[in-house]
Amino acid sequence: MKNIYQSILKSASTKEKLLAVLIDPDKFSIEKTKDFITKVHASIITHVFVGGSTVEEGVTNVLVAAIRKETKLPIILFPGDVTQITNHADALLFLSLISGRNPDYLIGKHVESISKLRNTSLEVLPTGYILIESGKNTAVENVTATLPIPKNHTQKIVDTAKAGELLGMKLIYLEAGSGAKEAVSKTIISAVKKELQIPLIVGGGIRNRQQLENAYNFGANMVVIGTAFEEDETFFDDLKK
Repeated sequence: MKNIYQSILKSASTKEKLLAVLIDPDKFSIEKTKDFITKVHASIITHVFVGGSTVEEGVTNVLVAAIRKETKLPIILFPGDVTQITNHADALLFLSLISGRNPDYLIGKHVESISKLRNTSLEVLPTGYILIESGKNTAVENVTATLPIPKNHTQKIVDTAKAGELLGMKLIYLEAGSGAKEAVSKTIISAVKKELQIPLIVGGGIRNRQQLENAYNFGANMVVIGTAFEEDETFFDDLKK
């Protein structure tokens, strides 16, 4: 499967709601892959994201290969490190943590990844990644040694997103973080969306259908949900086609 980005652009232009399930290899049992993907197929989920902040080398490759056998949905890597790159996926979010100032996560890891990317057919999606305060210390903060932007600094979040777009990012990702107590607010989503000409992804802290619809209604083109499924797979029942 190719042209992932063009597909996302088309969906944004037609206001189609995209939903990605985020599978963290550290928290997922490969033995339940088939059953889990069966539930995904019965839901409104359109994309599968795979990745985590801390994953042992090789684990992502095995998991993505197993998922690939069970689905034709686009599989997109959401890597916390270059060791999570695998050619079994369709695309890679080339995440630049533009909310922080750690050079490793602004450009360093990207340079490190090139030797691996040269030998893959992955579609690379340059993505401006913005971590927003959510009421909980997140794995992203700990791993990247960066702080989220305070949730009441809306203009700074908007300006950061716009700077990412002007730098050439093809996607902007507003992230509350895994296990966030609070989802990204409608005020932030709406303000950022008004400034952007590129698709907007929102993730973190979304645990019910109403929060999902709120994110869409205020401007998210794609929503990413992970922890809600990890904690309670009956959430799939609320997302049936």
